Amino acid sequence: MAQQHSTRIAKPRLRDRVEARRSGWSAQSTGYGLTPEPRSIGNPTRGRELCAGRYHFGGHVVEAGQTGLWTADHGGDDAFEAGRQGFGWLDDLAALGSAAAQTRARAWVEDWMDRYDRGNGPGWTAPLAGRRLIRMIHHSQWINGPKKEYALDLSRQIDQHLRFLGRRWRSSEPGLARFEAIGGLVIGGLTLKDRDRWSTIGLRALENLCRNRIGSDGGVPSRNPEELLAVFEILAWCDSALHGRGMITRPEHQAALERVAQTLRMLRHADGGLARFHGGGRGTPGAAETALALADIRPAPLQDLAMGYARLSRGRTTVIVDASPTPTGPASIEAHASTLALEMTSARRPVIVNCGAGAGFGAEWERAARATPSHSTLGIDGYSSARLGTEDRTRALLMDGPRDVPVELDLTPGPASLVTGHDGYSQSHGLIHVRRLDLGTDGRALAGEDVLTASGDTEKRRFTRSRDRALKSGAQGIAFTIRFHLHPDVDARLDLGGRAVSLQLPSGEIWIFRHSSASRMSLDPSVYLENTRATPVATQQIVLAGQARDDFVSVKWSLAKAKDSPVHLRDLNPAAAD
Repeated sequence: MAQQHSTRIAKPRLRDRVEARRSGWSAQSTGYGLTPEPRSIGNPTRGRELCAGRYHFGGHVVEAGQTGLWTADHGGDDAFEAGRQGFGWLDDLAALGSAAAQTRARAWVEDWMDRYDRGNGPGWTAPLAGRRLIRMIHHSQWINGPKKEYALDLSRQIDQHLRFLGRRWRSSEPGLARFEAIGGLVIGGLTLKDRDRWSTIGLRALENLCRNRIGSDGGVPSRNPEELLAVFEILAWCDSALHGRGMITRPEHQAALERVAQTLRMLRHADGGLARFHGGGRGTPGAAETALALADIRPAPLQDLAMGYARLSRGRTTVIVDASPTPTGPASIEAHASTLALEMTSARRPVIVNCGAGAGFGAEWERAARATPSHSTLGIDGYSSARLGTEDRTRALLMDGPRDVPVELDLTPGPASLVTGHDGYSQSHGLIHVRRLDLGTDGRALAGEDVLTASGDTEKRRFTRSRDRALKSGAQGIAFTIRFHLHPDVDARLDLGGRAVSLQLPSGEIWIFRHSSASRMSLDPSVYLENTRATPVATQQIVLAGQARDDFVSVKWSLAKAKDSPVHLRDLNPAAAD
């Protein structure tokens, strides 16, 4: 599904249930003042699975067969419940678009109305109601078909959701959840006849939210690229509904659209997928392009960083690096210890990735995915550059992460280069990690250098104590590892007697990884975690393992296309793992 939603679901409060029932008593079938159009993007493959009785929500799969959606037993999984109550499955069924999918969509919506429209059930929270309302509006024409009496029922259901949101949107948590609640209020108020009161309230709240939750760099506090896309989609859908009613987008709303559009463009790889950092996935194919086209925001000149990420792009190659401190406080609930981690894509093929978000696969996968070894960067063995600290409800906040992350970025014509570093290991080991990247003018070669150094007297004393402890335990120094996680579609093997790794892409391209250091290179197992898949996917990682005996150690490495790789390739097959 197009949007990044929390895998946790808040339980409806008594006030939620009271207002849902009260809203149902006063709801009316007013009809549409604006013709609903399908805006949200789904996945037809998921649509076929739904029609076959395979329900996959929040990383949990139920093989239900002929069992209906609302009677399928998911064993009390909250993430699954959030998925089906949010109606994102309407996107997937509409993307499939068959008569069977339409029949199933109509039956499931009707069944939901019969079971839950009186305020009972787990779906009456403001974010879920907003999410559900938007999907009902987007797909109402397709769901209804020629059955007029059904259309009246759906119009009344939309009005009930609209009234509920008008009374309960403030109960949603700041961030994406509140954007969903307010977005439903705005779109619903503009879509139904004689409901301008609710859209006016929603538009005023949306302006405040844009002012307070979208930074001057067009980013969100979580630094999650997929969450940013979800926010941008809501802003674009509200903008489109306003234009459909002949109204002008308000200044804060318009300014937020322009800021986020530029940032979103910089967070996309050459294949159109989003960089996978801080709990975000690659996004539904076509979702970003559709939202950007709908908003009609012209590209602006490139900026140095986008939401804290540096982007190097030359030829057919893009490299995106996490080049900022980790999020803090409540914004770090899904954050990862990924500072200086990189991802690389060649044309339509991801090459180097991070493991991804593990939240949809259980608590153990989630904690592992947030640690530094799950990212393509350097880590000191046994430590992450930030640690998981106190719990916020059911999730751990990220603490003690890097605070000083200097960046030197050169995007002038010619090779693109980045020099950045972080102090995440300064307190524990006295060491600073510095990473230098140079992407050739034609995009056919990426040269890198990772440095560990102790710069000041205090840091050198910390390093000496840490190294001496390691030597006493029998180690040869402070052990560190540089990891390069590979996309599952990459066929990797050791070559030249273990001195190089060849990476063959499905497109036919071959890249060669080499290093010049005393580190030991190996090709080890890894996993690829993507929130659109039911299980982790096995893949591989290139690992450079070394020891820091002195207060300065450098590891140089390179990733270059084989000399006989053609400049242009016709690559028509989609990536299988996504």
